[in-house]
Amino acid sequence: MKAHVSSILLGVRDLDRAKQFYTEGLGWKIQNDYGISVFFESDGASPVGFYGREGLAGQVGTDPEGSGFSGLVLTYVVRSEARVDEIIAEAAKAGATILKPAGALPWGGYGGTFADPDGYVWSVGYSDQGTNQPYAE
Repeated sequence: MKAHVSSILLGVRDLDRAKQFYTEGLGWKIQNDYGISVFFESDGASPVGFYGREGLAGQVGTDPEGSGFSGLVLTYVVRSEARVDEIIAEAAKAGATILKPAGALPWGGYGGTFADPDGYVWSVGYSDQGTNQPYAE
């Protein structure tokens, strides 16, 4: 098995709310809306999609009623500290919960984190430590 993710599916409690947060709030564009799931344009990266939480849990054979930190963090690496600030502000305006405001990180980078309406944690970061980084934009 290679170190590669073919797609990222997030189980959401309210598909319409999740679509509104990501499209109207963060500017994502829908590629396919299947009613029970939706996938966004990925610009060549791993596609991100949402599925009703109960349906996705049933599909993979688990209980949909998890709680607390899942151990999953989605990272979004950008090319400047200013862009980190912009994205954190954009997420807050869209209704995200800011978990850590943007600022200096212990390892020398700059970043912040937010949780979307379903509690999925996004880490937005920048580092001038190298040029071969998995930039999202």
